[in-house]
Amino acid sequence: MSTKELYEQYRCAVEELRSFNETVGGRELTAEETATEQRVNNSISELHTKITQAVETEERARDLTDIDRRMTALATIPAVPAVADKSEEAQLRRFLNGEIRSVVVTGPERRDLLKGTTTAGGFAVPTGFYDRLMDHLIEVSSILDAGATVLRTTSGETMQIPKTTAYGAAAIVAEGAAIPESDPTFGQASLGAYKYGRMVQISNELIDDSAVDILGLIARDCGRSIGNLFGAHTITGTGTGQPTGIAVSATTGVTGGAGVAGAFTADNLIDLYYSVIAPYRNSPAAAWLMRDASIASIRKIKDTTNQYIWQPSMALGVPETLLGKPIYTDPNMPAVALSARSVLFGDISTYYVRVVNELRFERSDDFAFANDLVTFRCLFRADGLLVDQTGAVKAFVGNAA
Repeated sequence: MSTKELYEQYRCAVEELRSFNETVGGRELTAEETATEQRVNNSISELHTKITQAVETEERARDLTDIDRRMTALATIPAVPAVADKSEEAQLRRFLNGEIRSVVVTGPERRDLLKGTTTAGGFAVPTGFYDRLMDHLIEVSSILDAGATVLRTTSGETMQIPKTTAYGAAAIVAEGAAIPESDPTFGQASLGAYKYGRMVQISNELIDDSAVDILGLIARDCGRSIGNLFGAHTITGTGTGQPTGIAVSATTGVTGGAGVAGAFTADNLIDLYYSVIAPYRNSPAAAWLMRDASIASIRKIKDTTNQYIWQPSMALGVPETLLGKPIYTDPNMPAVALSARSVLFGDISTYYVRVVNELRFERSDDFAFANDLVTFRCLFRADGLLVDQTGAVKAFVGNAA
């Protein structure tokens, strides 16, 4: 029976079942009706199986026909004409005569020592090798995720950001009296463009023979190392020859009690929260910033009803909160210690990050041509500064002794 005939029988069986269901109208079936329904269902299942088998048989037949056609076509292809001598001896002779500009010698293999040194890349060369590289993970800075303001410019000249440092004061004025003058005070914050860079050289052998994406690894490694250094500076940078970190320029909000080695209490955190004035405290960018170990300490703190003050997130990708504000972890934040600024809270958007263009990743095959090395360099120009230092972000500072 042909596939077309099977399809027709299948269609008729489905139509018979549909008519049967319309006839019984959902009422309880008699024994005879139950047998009829079972018979039609079995017929539909049997026909479905036959159709599937018939289609598979036809597809196999078409495949065999196609293979036969291709083999016949190959048999009629004319013979390949003879080619020039490509032996190494002939190629060397042509190279010496100036007929060709280069020659590939496939004799005894000689490898660059860089690839032979396992820690310098040799582990990436296949010798019965699994073709995936296990790229180990490291902690990275999160101040950008916390809401820092990013300014992107196309040039790196010093950028002056005007700001107020004090507002004028109003006064009650008597009738006919002179109105007192009270001007706001203005200042400027300067953002430069420190250049971060790194250079890597690897052998052509390593690039050619690697079973993994070695170039992708180099790009990620360079970008990550520069990003981590800049991230550390955005937290603890001194401002001298490097960006000024947010932990360095934040004002002190709360100082820890004596005899606790710089540790904080639940009361300290509440005081720190309210040491930031309401406009900054209620900002959408208001957040906590600390390292993982500090967060672990907070998670163990309980209130007077023996309930943890920590509020876990109930949604994927949403940070946990403390006193209703998100907590961000940054490995560059100082650890809890005497005089350490281990916890920050405030409007993180008042910390400005200035980036010139984008991260540049460049390759040169000529720089180390004599050594057959490929040179990669990674460059990044950026600066960071807490623009509003009047109290937008405040720090918990461990006791001095």
